[in-house]
Amino acid sequence: MTQNPPSLRPDLARSFVPDTRREGQPTIGMVSLGCPKALVDSERILTRLRAEGYAISPDYQGADAVIVNTCGFLDSAKAESLEAIGEALRENGKVIVTGCLGAEPDYITGAHPKVMAVTGPHQYEAVLDAVHGAVPPSPDPFIDLLPASGVTLTPRHYSYLKISEGCNHKCKFCIIPDMRGRLVSRPAHAVLREAEKLVQAGVKELLVISQDTSAYGVDRKHDLSQWKDRDVRAHITDLAREMGQLGAWVRLHYVYPYPHVRDLIPLMAEGLILPYLDIPFQHAHPDVLRRMARPAAAAKTLDEIAAWRAACPDITLRSTFIVGYPGETEAEFQTLLDWLDEAQLDRVGCFQYENVAGARSNDLPDHVPAEVKQDRWDRFMEKAQAISEAKLAAKVGRTIDVIVDEVDDEGATCRTKADAPEIDGNLFIDEGFEGLVPGDIVKVTVEEAGEYDLWGRRV
Repeated sequence: MTQNPPSLRPDLARSFVPDTRREGQPTIGMVSLGCPKALVDSERILTRLRAEGYAISPDYQGADAVIVNTCGFLDSAKAESLEAIGEALRENGKVIVTGCLGAEPDYITGAHPKVMAVTGPHQYEAVLDAVHGAVPPSPDPFIDLLPASGVTLTPRHYSYLKISEGCNHKCKFCIIPDMRGRLVSRPAHAVLREAEKLVQAGVKELLVISQDTSAYGVDRKHDLSQWKDRDVRAHITDLAREMGQLGAWVRLHYVYPYPHVRDLIPLMAEGLILPYLDIPFQHAHPDVLRRMARPAAAAKTLDEIAAWRAACPDITLRSTFIVGYPGETEAEFQTLLDWLDEAQLDRVGCFQYENVAGARSNDLPDHVPAEVKQDRWDRFMEKAQAISEAKLAAKVGRTIDVIVDEVDDEGATCRTKADAPEIDGNLFIDEGFEGLVPGDIVKVTVEEAGEYDLWGRRV
C-alpha cells in the first residue's frame, strides 16, 4: 500500500491493455507525462493505433518504437520531458515526441536531434503518420480487433473523461492557450455517449476534465443536441445531471468559480454527482490576482464557499495556489494565509512560481527570491496540513462509502468520495479486506486519521 502525499503529476502512465501480441505484430510503447488531460490524449492515440493492428508494449525492450507524450507547462516539467525523451532514446532508439512540449520542436531537437518526429498537443493524425513512417502497420483483420472500451492507461474502474480542449483565459503565468488554443467543447451527446460506454465497460468513477470545466459549451453557445429521447444543452450543469444518472461516481475537476457553479451544488446534495469541487483559486489577495490577470474577488469567493457548504454540508473543496508570484509582498502572502484559515479548504496543493518561456508574467517586476518562495511554500503547506489533519480527525467514527483502488497482501487501498486518484488521500483497510477487488464500492467505518489519509474497517 502507498501513502500520501503523492506526487502531483503522474510521471509515467502504464497501459492496462493485456499483452496478447501475435508473432510479428508491430508494437508501440508509450510514456505519458503531465496532467490527466494529456493522459486522455495518450489513450486516444493508443486506441487508434490498436485499431490499426499495433500491439501496446509495457516496456522499452518490447517496443518497435516509443511515443513520449510530453508536458511543457513549467520549466521543471520541460526538463523532465527532455529527460524522459533521452531515456527512451537510450533504451529503445526509435522515439516520436508529442504533447505540449511538442509545440516547441526546436527546443526538443536541439537537445535530442535523433528523435524521429515531433508533433504538438492533440495532433493525433500527425502522431499516427509518424508511427506509420517509423513502424509500418501490418494488421491481421481476423485477429486485431479493438476492444469496445478502447485502450486505457488507468485502472479499469475509473476513467478520465475530457469534455473540452483549450482555454479562453489569459492568465499571465500560463501558456496553455498558446499551446492548446482557445476553448473547443465537444457536443453534449458525444460526451454522454462516451460516458455511457465507459460505464457499460465497467468504469465505476468518471473524472470529468478540461482546461476550464465551468466554461464547457460557451463556444457552442450552449447548443442543444439529441440524447436518448430528449435535448441536452452543452452546459456543465446539464451534462453533470445526465452523467449522474449513469450509475457511476462523477467527479468534477478544474471548475472555475463562475456564478453558475452554485447550480451544481444541488446535484451534489441529491447524490447525482460527487460532492467534490476542484477549483484553482491560485491566490487570495486582489492585487496578486490582478497581476495574474485572474478574477479578483476573494471575499465574494468566501461567501460562495459558505453558500456551497450550507446547501451541501458534505462538500469537499480542493484547490491549488501559487506562492512567490512576481511582486508578492509578505503582507499579500499573509492575506493568503488568513484567507486559507477562513476558507478551511479540504484538499490543497501549492506550487512555487516558476518562469515559463512565453508567459507574460516573466516580464513583471520584483521577482521573489528562491529562498523566500521556499519559506512561503513551507508556511503555506504547514497551515494546509494542519487544516487537513483536523478535518480528517473529525471523520473518525463515521461510516462512509469508499472505492477500492488496489489490493495486496497488506490490505486494500481505497478512496472516499472526497479523494481523487493520484492527488488526494487514501483510506486503508488492513483487516477483513479478503475478497475485495479494485472497483468495489463498500461501506467503511473510519477508525484512525492522519495528516492526509484515513484507516478503517468494513461494515
